[in-house]
Amino acid sequence: MSTGTGPGTGPGKGPGTGTGIGPGSGIRWTSAFVDRPAGLLAPAHAFWTAVTGTRVSEARGEQGEFVTLLPDAGDPCVKVQGVASADGGAHLDFAVEDVDAFVGSASGLGATVVGSHADWAVLSSPAGQLFCAVPWHGETVRPAVVDGSRLDQVSIDIPPAAYDTEVAFWERLTGWDSLVGSLPEFHVLRPPAGLPIRVLLQRLATERAAARAHLDLACADIAATRARHERLGAKVVAHHPHWTVMRDPAGGTYCLTGRDPETGGLPSKRTATATDDPA
Repeated sequence: MSTGTGPGTGPGKGPGTGTGIGPGSGIRWTSAFVDRPAGLLAPAHAFWTAVTGTRVSEARGEQGEFVTLLPDAGDPCVKVQGVASADGGAHLDFAVEDVDAFVGSASGLGATVVGSHADWAVLSSPAGQLFCAVPWHGETVRPAVVDGSRLDQVSIDIPPAAYDTEVAFWERLTGWDSLVGSLPEFHVLRPPAGLPIRVLLQRLATERAAARAHLDLACADIAATRARHERLGAKVVAHHPHWTVMRDPAGGTYCLTGRDPETGGLPSKRTATATDDPA
């Protein structure tokens, strides 16, 4: 979402299967990348390790621009990258069984390869959102909820003219459950059980040159999480009924959303029915 992210999903299962059928069948793990200006990596590392209850790995990359945030238990699913842009953003890493096959499938669906490396690749969606295909290294265990919240969603903010094409692209790429969102401008792609990061597709109100992404945290108590993040140096940008837009100490925006940190779904105030999104 832009800095007006939505809280999650409602009823309405779409064409995705969530069973690994289709071009996305090789996706075995997902990671969210926190992209922040290279000159502000120190405050980015300090903030996001505190928020996620992790520690920073050894830096890697030609300029030491990549780190993984390592949990005490479970497999890592959040990483940080230093980038040249002023305000950063976010992107997804898909850990797959066969990188070349995944890249070929993604290209056939309309993605463009923008960077090829020895065993991984950078691609761009039809609307211009970057994502990466990387080798799967056996990750299976999702880290625990930390202080009532979990970074569990990458929200892709899409220009209106590109929205339908972009939704179709991500549905076919992942093969995940495709769910109508809680508001008409939202669409959720829910991964199979065990994968740690899901995707929210948001139709923006106005046109822009390309899609971009930010991070969402599922929060049991938005106010409590907001207060904790403020103590860590974040600032409130905007309040909405079911989410709060924040700015981290490195200048990147993200959202605190009123969703169940365990399941990612909206909190239920009634007995669930067959049409409710259980996640």
